[in-house]
Amino acid sequence: MHKNTGALLEEVQLTVNSIIKGKEGIVQKALAAIIGGGHILMEDIPGVGKTTLATTLARTLSLDYRRVQFTPDVLPSDLLGFSMYHSQKGTFEFQKGAVFCNLLLADEINRTSPKTQSALLEVMEERQVSIEGETRSLPDPFIVIATENPSGSSGTQLLPESQLDRFLVCLSMGYPKHEDAVALLKGEVWKRLTDITPVLSLKDLKDIQNQTADIFVDDSMYEYIVNLVEATRDNSLFALGASPRAGIALLRMARAMAMLAGRDFVTAKDVQSILCDVLCHRVRLSARCRAEGVTVTEAVGRLTDTVRCPKLIE
Repeated sequence: MHKNTGALLEEVQLTVNSIIKGKEGIVQKALAAIIGGGHILMEDIPGVGKTTLATTLARTLSLDYRRVQFTPDVLPSDLLGFSMYHSQKGTFEFQKGAVFCNLLLADEINRTSPKTQSALLEVMEERQVSIEGETRSLPDPFIVIATENPSGSSGTQLLPESQLDRFLVCLSMGYPKHEDAVALLKGEVWKRLTDITPVLSLKDLKDIQNQTADIFVDDSMYEYIVNLVEATRDNSLFALGASPRAGIALLRMARAMAMLAGRDFVTAKDVQSILCDVLCHRVRLSARCRAEGVTVTEAVGRLTDTVRCPKLIE
């Protein structure tokens, strides 16, 4: 790790924590997902600060930021773009959609149509847009932070597994503590938000993402990650196990957590600390599990009891 990297990452977290009070763990994991080069799904009730977190991260990390409010009438062309004919020039010109930015906030993503949700699949996986036979690359870095209302909320529908699998992590803000709710009423958060200045430049962020990808991983840790993912398959707890992409996500998040901890190697605790955030939205509980009242968090948490942990570094 470069000498300055740890100090910069610490300053980013302190800045975001000054706005998002009492959610240090969520801020850390959101930042880890970004330096790990992945997308973030925020599942929670409206009004708990999901949009504020995305806005604060965008400003702190110098990211070109766009927000799209997903409703049933949002079209794929609103996201990807379209060609417009100019009669005076006699030519078609491509008008860029909302995805041509560094950070896209897809607000209430589970309120839009499946067709519009599907438009994001290539964007999130390939970081490119294919329209009318032409492929256009998106800015680097490109990150999606999507918020969704809890399943069963009015006007929502379940996201398909193919889309859920493209989110590196799924996080939940939860309600604020009493003292943080009081500060929110006093308007302190909004005053500070307008004063946020960038801590990292885009170059700094890309350099840190490259450093994160180079964090050392011992062979035993690779085995451990694969064993955890495989343990979700042929398991009475789950009707749907995690895909190989889940293993890649675990590896990227574990490296990012090691980077935030100031280490240049991954430990089992790095993997365990983000296991639920990476796997819970990728698996589906069995009918027996649901009947017994076992939550998906509890089911995934049990994997650490059944999968042998490497004796390497704790």
